[in-house]
Amino acid sequence: MLTDEQIGKFRRDGVLTVPNAVTSNQLAALRADMDRWVDESRSHDGPYGETTDGRPRFDVQPGHSEDRPALRRVSAPTEVSVAHREVMADSAMVDMVADLIGPDVRLHHTKVNTKLPGATTEVQWHQDFPFTPHSNADLVTALLMVDEVTAENGPLEVVPGSHKGPIHSLWHDGVFTGAIHPDAAAAMRDAAVPCMGPAGSVCLMHTRLAHASAPNRSNRSRTLFICVYGAGDAVPCGPNPVPTTHQGLFVRGSDPGRVRTGDFEMHLPEPPMGASFFTQQEASGVDPRRG
Repeated sequence: MLTDEQIGKFRRDGVLTVPNAVTSNQLAALRADMDRWVDESRSHDGPYGETTDGRPRFDVQPGHSEDRPALRRVSAPTEVSVAHREVMADSAMVDMVADLIGPDVRLHHTKVNTKLPGATTEVQWHQDFPFTPHSNADLVTALLMVDEVTAENGPLEVVPGSHKGPIHSLWHDGVFTGAIHPDAAAAMRDAAVPCMGPAGSVCLMHTRLAHASAPNRSNRSRTLFICVYGAGDAVPCGPNPVPTTHQGLFVRGSDPGRVRTGDFEMHLPEPPMGASFFTQQEASGVDPRRG
């Protein structure tokens, strides 16, 4: 699915955006599910539903209401959606991931992150790997753009090449903040580039790449279906922050029956107690603009 040039760009930058990662029918089915979930959220005044560990499946932003819904996260959507399960396992997106970390590719978790018009949620700078430590870092976060992603609706911002740098701690002064220290984040903001594209594109991101995103300042939604995949010989070193019955499913190849380790060390994460990691960042009291 990917050219040698695209694979080389991913190796160099830790990120690659590719159009047409799903079919038009798959995209329409994902959108239909999202519309249904947003409408359903209007009848709830807080996080609701239940995942395998008892936490809410559907997370809403503070200020959510029937008139102004602010759904922001659906955890493990593949468990409640045929369309999301199909895209996770059988789409061009998965073949692209296999080109990067294959031939054996296993699923770690899935989620939907959405920013409805006017959403104020701001994602602070972080790397995914400290949330989902594995024996090696051959993990790819595939962020499928269910909506067109523009400069105004809160695109993912990344620092190209940062996946080759240090693994930043998400602990500060004994508190798990879920974010990189503001002093380091200040430099990242200066080097950041946005990941944008038409609906149906996918942003393929290395698990160690530093990234963040701003609020949605437009009147258009920004929805991402996010699937985290690992190489077959990358074994989890802690509990899944977004547990799912589909964890460990081989979407390409098969279990190689071996473990490969990387040369790194880092602090283990604090398991989320709320509906999503958004609540961990909000509870930390860290100002993402400081620095």
